[in-house]
Amino acid sequence: MRVVAASVTVGLLAPLARAFYLPGIAPHDYKIGEAVELQVNSLTPSLNAENKLESVLSFGYYDERFHFCQPEGGPKAVHESLGSILFGDRIYGSAFDLHMLKDTSCQVLCQQNIPGADAAFINDKIMKGYNYNWLIDGLPAATVKVDDRTEQQFYSVGFELGSSQAGQLVPHFHNHYEITVQYHTLDAVHHRVVGVVVTPASKNTVLPKDGTASCDAAEPMNLHEDRDNSVVFTYSVKWEASEKSWATRWDDYLHAVDPRIHWFSLINSMVIVVFLSAMLGLILMRTLHKDIARYNSDDAEDLQEDFGWKLVHGDVFRPPQRFELLAVILGSGYQLFWMVVTTLVIALLGFLSPSSRGSLTTAMLLLFIVYGFSAGYNSAHLCHSFGGLSLKRIIITTVLFVPGICWVVLMIINLCLVVAHSSAAAPIGTLLGVMALWFVVSIPLTVCGAYFGFRRKTIDPPVRVNQIPRQIPDQPWYLKPIPSALMGGILTFGAIFIELYFIMNSIWFHKVYYVFGFLFLVFCILVITTAEVTVLLTYFHLCAEDYRWHWRSVYTAGASALYVFLYGILFYFSRLRLASYASLITYFGWMAIACLLFFILTGTIGFVASHLFVRRIYSAIKID
Repeated sequence: MRVVAASVTVGLLAPLARAFYLPGIAPHDYKIGEAVELQVNSLTPSLNAENKLESVLSFGYYDERFHFCQPEGGPKAVHESLGSILFGDRIYGSAFDLHMLKDTSCQVLCQQNIPGADAAFINDKIMKGYNYNWLIDGLPAATVKVDDRTEQQFYSVGFELGSSQAGQLVPHFHNHYEITVQYHTLDAVHHRVVGVVVTPASKNTVLPKDGTASCDAAEPMNLHEDRDNSVVFTYSVKWEASEKSWATRWDDYLHAVDPRIHWFSLINSMVIVVFLSAMLGLILMRTLHKDIARYNSDDAEDLQEDFGWKLVHGDVFRPPQRFELLAVILGSGYQLFWMVVTTLVIALLGFLSPSSRGSLTTAMLLLFIVYGFSAGYNSAHLCHSFGGLSLKRIIITTVLFVPGICWVVLMIINLCLVVAHSSAAAPIGTLLGVMALWFVVSIPLTVCGAYFGFRRKTIDPPVRVNQIPRQIPDQPWYLKPIPSALMGGILTFGAIFIELYFIMNSIWFHKVYYVFGFLFLVFCILVITTAEVTVLLTYFHLCAEDYRWHWRSVYTAGASALYVFLYGILFYFSRLRLASYASLITYFGWMAIACLLFFILTGTIGFVASHLFVRRIYSAIKID
């Protein structure tokens, strides 16, 4: 019945699969002639001519090697959120001069001299498919593309730094920009920006002495690496009326390439998982019902020597080895679980708008810090229930274990980004700010939670624990640690792998991910699958007289993280072709962090399900 109830619940939530979003910021009403600021962001890599991603490093727009035109007085940084900074956004003002409803043609930005060494740097980034990233009124400048399957137009964020044709030795550098700004008119006075499209071009423009240029040059702008290059940057602005409202201006950007894939993957996962869960649940419950009835029977025919999982009733609640480490992992798992659930609920309600850059990362980081209370509380409570007596040690381990590992890996990634002169490297001030949040907020909350968790009544076992451990018989090969974990992890991974593809696409290809409704349903399926598969394998272990279920339930459920990492390797060979060590370390470093956190999250779900299951079945039998 629980399986059916869970499937019905997931089915009822299906209409919410495409979660709505709130615009996220207050609209700005412009008057005719009012200045409209164009902001510039870091240049990011995209697919090259071979449909491969050759780099994951971003570079600042005002990196001196690009020689882009700077505004008078130098570029001024725009205030950004913590998540936006951590994920590489570096937004500045620009030298572009835009005014509401004022069309301009072939305006000169500046003329720059680009040395051969910097020309080689720019050409390399063009060949790797790097994109400009601009913003007007919070909307990213986009390129209009057409979906091959639906023939529907949509906006692809960013536009090309340059272009290269097959067999072309020197790529074309885009130094002229046709900017089309779509606006919606509220009344005769007020107008709002609802779309930004940029069509770049390569023009070898010659700037005469009077400073007025002509953008009719047919010859493209090629940057030669053996000499200096004189480049004239120009732009034109066209204002285009639109019926699109401000509240729906993101719809063209949030284009799902064939959304039926999401629905197919979700329905496929639901059918397979619900079917398998129903089968497993039916077998498990019927078998358990017969076992409990037989063990509790007073019939003389049923009074026989104990066998199966009842034999280990005196050892099943024996504290596991290295129980302090287990308690720390489980406490961190609780922390991650509540962080994920809260983030998904907030996103499902539409509060994480794409207009608020970095809001998702900021929310996850702050929630992780706040839920440090949960980590301390559950770690101390479990450790005390296992027989641990040192509150100080459990606090120190909880504070340092998961955050410490993640921090070390992130520092290695950040050091590589600094050496590679990438703008994605987090500034020292941001790192100090994160450390301050950890010391000032997370650690006190963890200590407070551990104090209350340690004082809470311990979890008493429903049966008495024997003083002498029972000898464990030889186990069949499929119940040994590695085979059983691999079998348990593959089913859990099967419930998420299609949605995992879209998530990785959005992260590494800088696409907007907004289908949090699908993600929420997939997470529900993940929790159900992880819990039931772990309970089933725990039952098999107990029937084989192996009472060491504590750690088994963690790494059986967490084994899906291994498949996630293997999928990351497959994704690398199929979609990426990273050449630099910095890109490799960045990609696999983030994959390692993600897989570690996924292991802890799913391992905790498996342990909690197994713990509830074991307590339930041993509470239901008579023990002589």
